[in-house]
Amino acid sequence: MEEGVGNESQEAPLAKWRSEMSRAFQYYLDRSTPHTMRRWLGTLAVGLIYVLRVYYVEGFYVVSYGLGIYILNLLIGFLSPKDDRELEALDGASLPTKGSDEYKPFIRRLPEFKFWYAITKAFVVAFILTFFSVLDVPVFWPILLCYWIVLFVLTMKRQILHMIKYKYVPFSSGKQRYTGKNSSASSSTAMD
Repeated sequence: MEEGVGNESQEAPLAKWRSEMSRAFQYYLDRSTPHTMRRWLGTLAVGLIYVLRVYYVEGFYVVSYGLGIYILNLLIGFLSPKDDRELEALDGASLPTKGSDEYKPFIRRLPEFKFWYAITKAFVVAFILTFFSVLDVPVFWPILLCYWIVLFVLTMKRQILHMIKYKYVPFSSGKQRYTGKNSSASSSTAMD
């Protein structure tokens, strides 16, 4: 019986510490949300550290290939609309496609914040994996690079054709601002 009581007393501080660390991590993650440029610069730095690690170790090309495939998958989710018209057409429920129909804004299947977070996590995990020599599988890396480039070109070609077919652009230059009628033109008309 004494072992059970001692074990519970050891688990409680560990669970409390884990809960506090999780809460602190979520707090800083939430605070980083509006700082898009800083977040992506941080991810770029983490990616650069990973690339330098792989370059200097001269290995872990399979880990890098897996990372590249995962990032390509995330990119497709980032560039794809949440409501895919091709999939809805297969289900029988089709959306109106005429110009007079209601405007629907582009909503991503994978939002920017989740895209950033997943890529950052992927680089960190891949960096950690480079410390396990069992994952350093000997492979001729130019073949993997060629495979990845072919896969990237084919996937992006399909995605761009999808964008052209359904007439959407997944990027915007910021919030759209609408201005009223030109005040000088309306005041001169009122005088006439």
